[in-house]
Amino acid sequence: MDMDYKSIEQLIERYWRCDTTLEEEKLLRDFFTFEEVPQHLVRYRDLFVYQTIQRDTELDEDFDTRIFEAISNPTVRIKPVLDRKWFVPLLRAVAIVFIVAFIGNVAQDIFQTEHPDYNYESYTDTYDNPEAAYQQVSSALLIVSEGINRSKELLRGDSVESPNLEEVRE
Repeated sequence: MDMDYKSIEQLIERYWRCDTTLEEEKLLRDFFTFEEVPQHLVRYRDLFVYQTIQRDTELDEDFDTRIFEAISNPTVRIKPVLDRKWFVPLLRAVAIVFIVAFIGNVAQDIFQTEHPDYNYESYTDTYDNPEAAYQQVSSALLIVSEGINRSKELLRGDSVESPNLEEVRE
C-alpha cells in the first residue's frame, strides 16, 4: 500500500504541473473519495472531493427563466457627475478666497497713503506731437522705475532718499 501512496504523490505533483491525463485525474478523485486517506495527503482531499460533488450538481428548473429575466430587465444606475459632499466644501473654499481677496483690495485702496489725483485741466493730447508723447511716456516709465528701485531698497533695509521728481521729469 505504501507504493500506492508514492504513485498518488507523484500523480499529485504531475497534477500541479498540469501533466496528468483525464484518466489519471479520475484515479486521483477516486482515491480521495475513500474514507482512509493518509494524514499527509488529507490536505488535498477537499479539492478532489469538491470536483466530484460539483460534477453531480444540477441547475434548478427555473434557472434559465431567472437568467433571461435578469438580462431582459437591466438595472441602470446613474451615478451623479458631481457628488455634493465633494462640491460644497470646494465652493466654500472658493468663496472664502474671493472674500479675503476682495477685503484685501478694498483695504489696500483705503489705507494707501498716496492717492494720485488726476488733473483733468492740465491734460493735453499729444497724438499730434510724437516727441512730446515720447517724452511723457519716458518720464512716466522713469518714475515707475524709480519707485520699483526704491521699494527694492526698502525691502533690503537700505535707506532711500526720495528723488526729486522735477529732475526725473526733465
